[in-house]
Amino acid sequence: MDNYEIKLEENEKRNKKFIQEFEFWLNEKGLVQKTIKKHTSNIDLYLNNFLTYRDITKMEDGINEIDSFLGDWFIRKCMWSSKSSIKENASSIKKFYQCMKEKGYVKEEEYNSLREEIKDNMECWLEFMDDYDNDDFYSFI
Repeated sequence: MDNYEIKLEENEKRNKKFIQEFEFWLNEKGLVQKTIKKHTSNIDLYLNNFLTYRDITKMEDGINEIDSFLGDWFIRKCMWSSKSSIKENASSIKKFYQCMKEKGYVKEEEYNSLREEIKDNMECWLEFMDDYDNDDFYSFI
């Protein structure tokens, strides 16, 4: 195994711990298993696919990557992307980082910034999804 693969494996183990903590947290909040599974699946995609796509980005630093994820990567790389899945992923990421904030892994200011970024950019992400679906995306390139 090369150095990148070793770091990737270590990061995935680390992320597994965060996802398990998130799952437990969601369970404590009284969410049903189907909803918990959807949120943890969305977070697994974010942490273990998107945040490792170009380089290995740790969960804590990933709080600053939401615009790149929902405003671009998710739309272009995930065949199932849609307006509703963008909203669903935004909700999962917001809940995940709320949990991480409560557990002390991220700062309150970072979490508040994430919430603002989602609120401020959602319409743009949904418009980009429309453009991408209607092939208007290629007119921007």
